[in-house]
Amino acid sequence: MESFGTRLHRAIAERGPLCVGIDPHPGLLARWGLTDDVDGLDRFARTVAEALGDRVAVVKPQSAFFERFGSRGVAILESTIRQLRDAGSLVLLDVKRGDIGSTVSAYAAAYLDPSSPLYVDAVTASPYLGVRSLAPMFELAAEHGGGVFVLALTSNPEGAAVQRARTADGRTVAQTVIDEISQLNSGAAPLGSFGLVVGATIGDTGHDLSGVGGPLLAPGLGAQGAGAEDLRTVFGPSLAAVLPSYSREVLSAGPDAAALRAAADRVLAECRGVLAAP
Repeated sequence: MESFGTRLHRAIAERGPLCVGIDPHPGLLARWGLTDDVDGLDRFARTVAEALGDRVAVVKPQSAFFERFGSRGVAILESTIRQLRDAGSLVLLDVKRGDIGSTVSAYAAAYLDPSSPLYVDAVTASPYLGVRSLAPMFELAAEHGGGVFVLALTSNPEGAAVQRARTADGRTVAQTVIDEISQLNSGAAPLGSFGLVVGATIGDTGHDLSGVGGPLLAPGLGAQGAGAEDLRTVFGPSLAAVLPSYSREVLSAGPDAAALRAAADRVLAECRGVLAAP
């Protein structure tokens, strides 16, 4: 199987550098005129998948908003994943899992093994039990052509206390995460399969992202406060590796499918203009 990095590189070339989240939180369901239950969840997710699955490079369902409805919500998540994959979109499941030993191996099997009903192209993961604790995820992803996006510098203000803390060698915790993911991608072409999550709202990071070799997922755009132009400040010379991620900015245009597509096209055009600039 082709690596996730290769498939992502091709998807971005064909569809453009854009990731759209599926975040069916109660306020958004209400805005769409939907009930906050499994029926509303199903209509919401199905509408987004049908509107965007055949035109957006990456779609990112937020697992928690499905899990809150229990087994029926997870069943809808499974169906949504299938719809998106059938439509040609890469699916990045936002689960932010992290653990050690057999537990992280089980997380890896749940999301990155093709035999699982929750099998996706890539997942988000938390490295704060140690980047190497995620080794079973990295190994299974490599075996089956999957990807892992590891949290590095997040938009939430609480994150800085951990991420910008200094280690014994003087690097920040975030820089050690960046450097370890860079090693995993060493020699990969055209793009590594192991990415980082770097918030678009954080401004000049003061960190070196130049050697990552993999994709840089940039959430926080749109309703969370960052605009496409902010990507220049955050990523500087690493802009070519950035995958901008929008959720509410696009989703709030629903439930009309044409309006959802128009919103996605608009933010994609804004991002193209920034990412293509010298």
